[in-house]
Amino acid sequence: MAVGQRPWVQRGFTLLELMVVTALIAVTVGMATLALRDADANRLEEEGARLAALFEGARARARAEGSEVLWQPNRETGEGFVFTGLPPDAGLPSKFLDERTRAEIIGAPVLRLGPEPVIGAQRVVLRIEQRQLVLATDGLGPFVVIFPEPS
Repeated sequence: MAVGQRPWVQRGFTLLELMVVTALIAVTVGMATLALRDADANRLEEEGARLAALFEGARARARAEGSEVLWQPNRETGEGFVFTGLPPDAGLPSKFLDERTRAEIIGAPVLRLGPEPVIGAQRVVLRIEQRQLVLATDGLGPFVVIFPEPS
């Protein structure tokens, strides 16, 4: 080394260091985004999945027993729902998981869940506050949850 020259000193960060920091930031932001998910949206998804399973259970029981099974939101109180055509010991619930949940059947006063294997296309809208989803069947397949397109 010549007199008056300083040894080479590293300045700044290496590419590998920058990539590691960027990856850590991306993971942290992703976790924060998942943690901040709307509680009403989560609750509504749970309600939809539960109600779809209840509908399918009632359809199966209606076919097995050969009895007409109907479902409708409770019009007297505005809360919960009613299955008619099943015995009282069927053990099906009559309340939503969240008391703010409201249901509306599209195009009919009640859902017909059986006893016929093909029941006709039917739709139910579930709402919590400003959030909503649709439970639908084409009459052949099971009820499925449909999320509306964001506007």
